[in-house]
Amino acid sequence: MINVIYGSTEEGKKYLDNLRDREESVQKDVINTVKEILEDIKENRNEALIKYINKFDSENVNKNNILVSKEEIEQAYEIVDKEFLDAIKLAAENIEFFHEKQKRNSWMITKEKRVMLGQNIRALENVGIYVPGGTAAYPSSVLMNAIPAKVAGVENIVMVTPPSKDGSINPNILVAADIAGVKKIYKVGGAQAIGALAFGTESINKVDKIVGPGNIYVAMAKKSVYGYVDIDMIAGPSEILIIADESGNPEYIAADLMSQAEHDRLASSVLVTTSKELAEKVKKELAKQVEALSRKDIILDSLKNYGVIIVVNNLKEAINMSNEIAPEHLEVCIENPFLALGEIKNAGSIFLGSYSPEPLGDYIAGPNHVLPTSGTARFFSPLSVDDFVKKSSFIYYSKEALFDVGNKIIKLADTEGLTAHANSIAVRMK
Repeated sequence: MINVIYGSTEEGKKYLDNLRDREESVQKDVINTVKEILEDIKENRNEALIKYINKFDSENVNKNNILVSKEEIEQAYEIVDKEFLDAIKLAAENIEFFHEKQKRNSWMITKEKRVMLGQNIRALENVGIYVPGGTAAYPSSVLMNAIPAKVAGVENIVMVTPPSKDGSINPNILVAADIAGVKKIYKVGGAQAIGALAFGTESINKVDKIVGPGNIYVAMAKKSVYGYVDIDMIAGPSEILIIADESGNPEYIAADLMSQAEHDRLASSVLVTTSKELAEKVKKELAKQVEALSRKDIILDSLKNYGVIIVVNNLKEAINMSNEIAPEHLEVCIENPFLALGEIKNAGSIFLGSYSPEPLGDYIAGPNHVLPTSGTARFFSPLSVDDFVKKSSFIYYSKEALFDVGNKIIKLADTEGLTAHANSIAVRMK
């Protein structure tokens, strides 16, 4: 089960080092396979794309039915559960509401002597979203990736997702994509899907940016095509850190730790608390609750290898430790969580109070659940509207304004040895 550590001991430091190194090294055969697939897609386009779809996904997909039809989407609406449909619509509404607040406008200012400066903000034109299929089909991730793009003003949002053996797509995924504003959905997964989005084929147009989670082949493919296109991030295993004092509810805390542990055997679940009594109660709750959970084996492996309860002397120590770890998800389960908010420097998403559990953010609250992992919350942010726009600055100087600063520009250019730069100004000042 989970380990309990008291104070900032050598054992605690060893755990933190283990946490940072927990991602498995990428095997050479994975890198070579991805490279081979991408080169094949780039050179042979549709021919290679269909070949890999038939090899890895489904033999029932070809160039004529790779694009999901309107009829398939209509059928999906008939298949999905009504309660699911109600829930996904509410989630979409809340996600759109939150991301609307992130929008920024172009601007222009006028200074003296007719100097005009400004910034144009434009949405990307084409964005591709990767959505896992099979047992890892997550409609919530469709919303979290597509809706910020739609709010940003992206005109063409396309989705790729692996089909089942019979060539069909999970109906929940299709409905979520339709609600989120996805224009086209293609039946393709894996590195070949990333290659098609990055380089383009006869069936799938090249995009400007690729977002969305996937397996190690997808992650390596995204990393390889960065530069041809933009990507969101390379996500690591999921993480949760909970800060709690004696007021924390052990039943709730245990449940929340396991909500992340069930994702992956490499997932990390950490409780940092000022209360020894709470630590022991949480440990007992974990052992009790895990027995009723369907992914028990994964949870137990995750908690054993990457789960820990750390008992510290005070709240300041707890917050400092959290800032050092920079968790993907941070729950603050203390008597007055807003008092700690100003001290939290590094976290992907922050959940305040005992009634704001992490799954609330995964599904329905509105903030994005595509978050920085593996300590990258020190310098990365959650997926947002900003990820789907680009900015251009613009400058206008009148003749009088240029003459006023011309000699200074010439001096700076000459100092750097760039005489053609200096000449560009000088010819205007004759």
